[in-house]
Amino acid sequence: RHFKWPVLLLFLTFSLIFLCFWALPSAQISYSVSEEVKKGTVVGNIAKDFNVDVQELQSRTLQILTGSNKRYFDLNLKAGTLIVNDRIDREELCESKQKCTLNIEVMAKNPIKLYRVEVNIIDINDNSPVFPLQMLVKNISENVAPGDRFSLSAAPDDADVGSNALKNYRLSTNEYFSVDVHSGHESVSAEFVLQKGLDREKQSVINLVLTALDGGKPPKSGTLQITINVMDVNDNKPVFSKSLYKVKIKENVSVGTKIMSLTATDLDEGTNSEIIYSFISRGNAKTDGLFNIIPETGDIVVKGQIDYEETSAIELRVQARDKGSPPKSAQCKVLVEVLDENDNAPEIIVTPLLDRVKEDAKRGAAVALVKVSDRDGGQNGIVHCSVKGSFPFKLESSYSNHYSLVVDGPLDRESISEYIITISASDEGTPPLSSDSVLTVQVSDVNDNAPLFTAPITVAYLKENGQVGSHVTKMVANDPDDGVNAELSYSIVETTNMDIPISTMFHINSINGEIVTLQSFNYETAKRFEFQVQATDSGIPPLSANVTVNVFILDENDNSPVILPPYSEPGSVNTENIPYSAEVGYFVAKIRAVDADSGYNALLSYHITEPKGTNLFRIGTSTGEIRTKRRMSDNDLKTHPLVLTVTDHGEPSLSATVSMDVVVTERLDTVQPSLRHVPVKEEGFSDLNLYLLIAIVSVSVIFLLSLIGLIAAKCYRTDGSFSGYSAPVVTTHPDGSWSYSKSTQQYDVCFSSDTLKSDVVVFPSPFPPADAELISINEGDTFTRTQTLPSTGQVR
Repeated sequence: RHFKWPVLLLFLTFSLIFLCFWALPSAQISYSVSEEVKKGTVVGNIAKDFNVDVQELQSRTLQILTGSNKRYFDLNLKAGTLIVNDRIDREELCESKQKCTLNIEVMAKNPIKLYRVEVNIIDINDNSPVFPLQMLVKNISENVAPGDRFSLSAAPDDADVGSNALKNYRLSTNEYFSVDVHSGHESVSAEFVLQKGLDREKQSVINLVLTALDGGKPPKSGTLQITINVMDVNDNKPVFSKSLYKVKIKENVSVGTKIMSLTATDLDEGTNSEIIYSFISRGNAKTDGLFNIIPETGDIVVKGQIDYEETSAIELRVQARDKGSPPKSAQCKVLVEVLDENDNAPEIIVTPLLDRVKEDAKRGAAVALVKVSDRDGGQNGIVHCSVKGSFPFKLESSYSNHYSLVVDGPLDRESISEYIITISASDEGTPPLSSDSVLTVQVSDVNDNAPLFTAPITVAYLKENGQVGSHVTKMVANDPDDGVNAELSYSIVETTNMDIPISTMFHINSINGEIVTLQSFNYETAKRFEFQVQATDSGIPPLSANVTVNVFILDENDNSPVILPPYSEPGSVNTENIPYSAEVGYFVAKIRAVDADSGYNALLSYHITEPKGTNLFRIGTSTGEIRTKRRMSDNDLKTHPLVLTVTDHGEPSLSATVSMDVVVTERLDTVQPSLRHVPVKEEGFSDLNLYLLIAIVSVSVIFLLSLIGLIAAKCYRTDGSFSGYSAPVVTTHPDGSWSYSKSTQQYDVCFSSDTLKSDVVVFPSPFPPADAELISINEGDTFTRTQTLPSTGQVR
């Protein structure tokens, strides 16, 4: 009792001192130290951290206050450090807390000051994982499937924390199970995973050792003995000899054909070994209904139409299930490879690129795209494409089974405006199959053809004195082009004729090519007009062609014969004297006349009208010579009035008349005075003689040249080279006469020898034959012959 009071008094004293020091200024520092370190281990330098000189520590009597974990720590006043004073077991102090802290109070005197020190106890791996049981027994049915999981009911305990706590599990080596570790935030758990199916008939008990490992370095571990009892069930499922079966069949095989048989075995007995076969549907409408399997035998037979083009390989899943309770089943795959038969012809798809191809398209211009395909496979699906026949087109390969139809030659719409091209595709099957596709290619026109006239020269004939607007001819040109390129317009190429523009004489309709006159023409003034007509198409650029038009003016009988002097004086009566003794054929006089027309319109005939009953004189119808027909008689009149008529051969014919008195005298010398009484002007007579002389000389020269040409033609003809020439016509007449003619034209030359004075008659020939002209020479009434002369020998 006496002892307790001093102790109590001492406690109260220290408590009072503590309360006093509690109000004094204080400071706090923090240190860390591992558990289980040796006694005397330095925790921290207090003097330095409290900023107190080491020499002052003893004088200030620095000490740890009682009750503040003093048993674990002490002060080394000489070194000024805090040291470990006793064994520190973190698991004992803090159990499973993640953070373990010990607080101590240090007091210094003179002056009094209180310091707080916090010491963190760092865990070390000084504890192993410990299972609550030494042995674990589990019962597992042998029908569990690989991959099934089983939880561990006896989890181990590890007093350490952090990285030193339980981290992993390890299972002893075996062929059935593995361990799957799950790491949570603060815990680690494990599950057994079945890796291999269990078979009680092979092994009914499985012994395993599970080891729990912490995260220390080195780690510590704890073990658990596990015994697994395998529970017997219908544990033998049917077994196929293969997991994958392969079979090949031809497409189009008949329904009901057996392709193979499947067999599965089951080690069980009785109903557990009886197997039913069936298909496992895969939801593929194309293949699910193609085959059927016999449940009891496993025979697979064809049920539907097998088509390689629909599917070249068919995968069947077959299930074999026993009749155990619960039943077990197994599966296998059957891969059916369909062998292709060449039962599909190639397909051709043609895509035109152009509605029409221009005929001037260059080589290589694309016309259409061609795609070929064959639903068959292998050699049966290899396709070759070509163009049937010969066309200015060809196929160029773009890439696999794609072609371009391109221009491969010149196109001419005028020759061929449409091509019907047959594209053929053939495969390499046995036998090969082929198909055709027809493509129509229209060729569009370009203006590549100029208009074309039927002949380079066109001849037209036009009567003189015609009305204005008379039809001359119609020009027709053809253009092989099409559409606008073939629309033609006609025009006259402007030229002059006799210094007069052609456009003032003729007009052409630009649309139909009809040529009409703009004036009336006179044959005696102009006999031929030559000009060119141009036909131009409407293409871009336009093309044109010319044709020469020769318009010949046809003569009309619009001029009456004109009697030449000295018998041409109007109103005068001409007198000619003949002797009474004149013989038969005595020349009395000669009437000369001309006609401005041409051809038959200028061919004149002479006629005489005598008093009735006289019949003394005759006149040459073509010469105009008046001669006696008989001798004079006493009954004849002394004066014979004659009316002479000159008539042309036109339709209708025109004529002129002259009167003449023939006086019969007894003596020849009486003729002269009668001649002097003819009223003739001296000057006019001289001019007439000059004209006649010139005409006679000209005609004689022409006649001589004609005879020379005739002789040369006859000689030349004997060489057999006349076939390429034409000839003029020379014809004789029983009488001779002058005929008026124009220069620079073709003539018919006629002459006669029935009188003493023969003349040459020259007629213009406006209608020359195309090849040759007939020359006829008649002497009297008995001699006739026909010659053919070259056209170069025509008399002009």
